[in-house]
Amino acid sequence: MKITIKNLTKIFPSRSKKGDEVVAVNDMCLEIPSGKLVGLLGPSGCGKSTTLFMLSGLENPTSGHILFEDQDVTTLAPERRGIGLVFQNYALYPHMTVEQNIMFPLVNMRMPKEEAKARALDAAKLVQIEDLMARKPSQLSGGQQQRVAIARALVKMPNVLLLDEPLSNLDARLRLQTREEIKRIQRETGITTVFVTHDQEEAMSICDIMVVMKLGVVQQVGAPQKIYDNPSNMFVANFLGTPPINIFKGEIVNGKLIIGGEVVLEKPELEDQAVFVGIRPEGFIYDENGRFTLNTDHIEVMGRDKTVVSTHPNSTKDTVRSIIDSDIALPEEAKQLKFNLKPNKVFLFNAETEERIY
Repeated sequence: MKITIKNLTKIFPSRSKKGDEVVAVNDMCLEIPSGKLVGLLGPSGCGKSTTLFMLSGLENPTSGHILFEDQDVTTLAPERRGIGLVFQNYALYPHMTVEQNIMFPLVNMRMPKEEAKARALDAAKLVQIEDLMARKPSQLSGGQQQRVAIARALVKMPNVLLLDEPLSNLDARLRLQTREEIKRIQRETGITTVFVTHDQEEAMSICDIMVVMKLGVVQQVGAPQKIYDNPSNMFVANFLGTPPINIFKGEIVNGKLIIGGEVVLEKPELEDQAVFVGIRPEGFIYDENGRFTLNTDHIEVMGRDKTVVSTHPNSTKDTVRSIIDSDIALPEEAKQLKFNLKPNKVFLFNAETEERIY
């Protein structure tokens, strides 16, 4: 099921005395291909959940249109859209068994009991909880409850699956396990899935397409790795990556990129201007004769690599993190270390607009 979003806007009245309206989603245009898992990613308040609720019919847009294939569903009731919806709090009925919870949507559709039980079992097998059908939600772990919620959403055989922060209540190990399960289930069913999260690592690991949002506005759309490798602006570059990207104040002078008085790269194609320089942590190459000097604070050894934690007077952040291979020997107790830079891990942004220029 292809989803097309055309100029979608949602404005909420302000709760403050000033009376200013809140634009939660601003003129959103997006096409979600059929059978893909798409992640809406961004910080709290960026409009991702509001977008999901408009797709589900739980929120009415202020303006714009939502199409499922060629059908305009903008004003259609949720139960008529053919969607499955999973919330972050699971919303299971505590007095019902797992089987009854999964069957509930089918019972509401007045499906014959035996057919409903068979469909519920199929959905339970898909999420691998068929042995838990007689238990109550209180007898399940958080991960098992989440699987019940997903099975209940899938049992209707929806055209679109909508997931609102489905992993936020799970611990780190269960989050990893459950996100792998969500990806497996989505691939097996081929259901077009929209997944809301504020966790960029989560989105990058399971999504086919990622939509990065800020203050209700789509910043960039694309495959996760392509966005990471080619951020369109400084917000996107900052939001993606663990550890986060390092940002420095720099300048282009006579075709040279200068940070803190040091020429760190040649950029003959660019005009003289002030820039912000984004350097991924993995973009540093240790070299005792390197062009770029960092004031070393300490070194964190993480097994397969080392993280050099440093400072720099032109950095916009308190620390600079450089990741290098653990086999590389560094001078002990060095106060400064020198590096060269990998050009493909260096991004330049306009100093005023913060849009990427290189």
